[in-house]
Amino acid sequence: MSPPLLAMQDVCAGYGPSTVLFDVSLAIAPGECVGLLGRNGVGKTTTMRAVMGLTPARAGRVTWKGDDITRRPPNRNARAGIGFVPEDRRVFAELTVWENLDVGARRCRDGALRWTLERVLAMFPKLGDLLDRKGGLLSGGEQQMLTIARTLMGNPDLLLLDEPSEGLAPIVVEHLHSQVAALKREGLTILLAEQNLDFVLGLSDRVYILEKGRVVFHGTPADVRADPHLREQYLTV
Repeated sequence: MSPPLLAMQDVCAGYGPSTVLFDVSLAIAPGECVGLLGRNGVGKTTTMRAVMGLTPARAGRVTWKGDDITRRPPNRNARAGIGFVPEDRRVFAELTVWENLDVGARRCRDGALRWTLERVLAMFPKLGDLLDRKGGLLSGGEQQMLTIARTLMGNPDLLLLDEPSEGLAPIVVEHLHSQVAALKREGLTILLAEQNLDFVLGLSDRVYILEKGRVVFHGTPADVRADPHLREQYLTV
């Protein structure tokens, strides 16, 4: 594997007096899609938040392109090339689709514009028909597309996708899967947290399984598919 773009080493994190993550370690190489699997409440979102700096690590180390970002503020991590698509989407309800996209626009660290409005709309063509519609009037699937598109407008090197298929109709999930696969083919590095097993295994190069805030498995999608006991123990509801 190439030198990691992102690495977590023995990270502990939590909220108030509660610790949610216990010695979590993972690594993502440039261009990889890495899946985070596990039941609801095992620490997938907290892992994303620890990377982004929204829930800073209490112990351990987070590195980005070799630099220690363990307790760096989220705005600096965003400017450094980490884009976060939260589970609750966080669209600006009173702004139009175009305004939501414009708010997220930022050049790459090298000054280039790899993701422009035109390119984002080519990836998510339905948004092109909704540019004047307020974000709060979109369907759940449309809001998810908008949130991903807005994050891409920031020209990230790493995309953190937290439960992107949550609450969406199966046909919308299938379309979203195709769009994330297209982003992967573009060479974008992706950390994908998701309970939908088929969604993750169809996209990921490697997966980590979390249980009670700890990494209990690291391997390939083929490993997960081949081990019914593993799925029964850690992934079934």
